[in-house]
Amino acid sequence: MNELKILGIVGSLRKGSYNHAALRAAQALLPSGATLDLIELTGIPVFNQDDEAAPPEGVLEFKRRIRAADAILFATPEYNYSVPGGLKNAIDWASRPYGDNAWAGKPAALLGASIGSLGTARAQYHLRQILVAFDMAVVSQPEVMIANAAQRFDAAGRLTDEPTRQHIAKLLEALIKLARNSRAA
Repeated sequence: MNELKILGIVGSLRKGSYNHAALRAAQALLPSGATLDLIELTGIPVFNQDDEAAPPEGVLEFKRRIRAADAILFATPEYNYSVPGGLKNAIDWASRPYGDNAWAGKPAALLGASIGSLGTARAQYHLRQILVAFDMAVVSQPEVMIANAAQRFDAAGRLTDEPTRQHIAKLLEALIKLARNSRAA
């Protein structure tokens, strides 16, 4: 079977983001037979429906990379009880114009890291609600909500918490299984 291509979407624009670090950890935990490429949202302009017929080059590249992937792994922080505006903006761009939705039917999984004690629970639930509109199958279990992230990563951004590493590995296995089942269907 061909190698499975997963696109990891970094939902934070922050330098030193724990969510970016979590995706780097996922790259190291990935089983053989799959790749995980990361994409950052820097440079994607604010969505304007007046521009959707001729989107900027950064948006076209974002959509191309989504379409080339077999599955999507979102890493989202939580801002004000929800997904960050930059992530929602990029999601909107990739779904437009009507009839040209790059997300349609893509299998997905979610994870998130936060310095708080809820570990992005509310943001992930909102993201799940958004993805329903695109007919995306989303891994239900395990849920990877990395709470108190400052204690789970070292100063260099390496994930040092073994139980969290195991949860991410299980999430990757579930995403790969979902993506392979989607391919076979």
